[in-house]
Amino acid sequence: MTRRMVPQPQPREKVDDTEHAGTTPLSTAQAAREALASRLDGLRRDAELTGHELAVRCGWHKSKASRIARARTAPSDADIWTWCEACGAGDQAADLIAASRSAESMYVQWQRIHRDGMRQVQECTVPLYERTAHFRVYASNVMPGMLQTPEYATGLLRSITTFQGTPDDVADAVRARMARSRVVHEGNHRFALLIEGAVLHYRVCQGTELAAQLRYLQEVMARPNVSLGIIPLEARRTVWPLEAFYAFDDAQMAVETLTAEVNITAPSKVHTYLRAFVEMSRMAVYGAAARSLIVKAVDSALF
Repeated sequence: MTRRMVPQPQPREKVDDTEHAGTTPLSTAQAAREALASRLDGLRRDAELTGHELAVRCGWHKSKASRIARARTAPSDADIWTWCEACGAGDQAADLIAASRSAESMYVQWQRIHRDGMRQVQECTVPLYERTAHFRVYASNVMPGMLQTPEYATGLLRSITTFQGTPDDVADAVRARMARSRVVHEGNHRFALLIEGAVLHYRVCQGTELAAQLRYLQEVMARPNVSLGIIPLEARRTVWPLEAFYAFDDAQMAVETLTAEVNITAPSKVHTYLRAFVEMSRMAVYGAAARSLIVKAVDSALF
């Protein structure tokens, strides 16, 4: 049920709180898997086959067909080809395989991404960063990646490596992250960044290193292509603290959870996050007020 108005450029539009509260990154990815399962099961029904008959045609145990139809098991490309052929719908296999790959790429576990270390994930996202004209970033737990200093990034990435038990290539990953961050200073890119006030105080590195990170934040604020807002701890919340997310233009959203990165491209879901970003932007302080919060955080880091 709609409960409040979100200030937006004309025309104004309502924010549906229940939609946002009920839409989590994991539920979005699961919905994509369920949609694929529904399409596959629809082919079975169109072919007037029972689950048992389909399983026999595919050469599977009945339980496998049931798990796929109920989105309990993700089908392989070969499974989809076999299913479609069994239903006389081989012409739909390629489209369904593409949908399956899209669903699986939405929710990618960090341990899978980092199985060979963290350098590769920094490098493989460079093309996305370079082609994005407008970045919108909400940072609820750590500094935005493109604003991190080498020392801050080292402390953070080392903690992640230790927690996940993945290969230690922190030094290489930090160099790759710094190289990727050149987009802040090079090219025609715009950045709208929101940082929760508590992030200014989280010590993922030594106090002196955090102070240096905060001073760099002040430097970046002066850039004409950067808008940086800080949401004070005492701000009246019209949107609750969310998981950190990165918006790449209006086309793609990367949402970071403890266990996975969720990539969202469905326009309605992207729009929901962007509406939340607009609302949270109104809770933030900018300019001198933001600098004052950073100065206090620097003093705290050095205490």
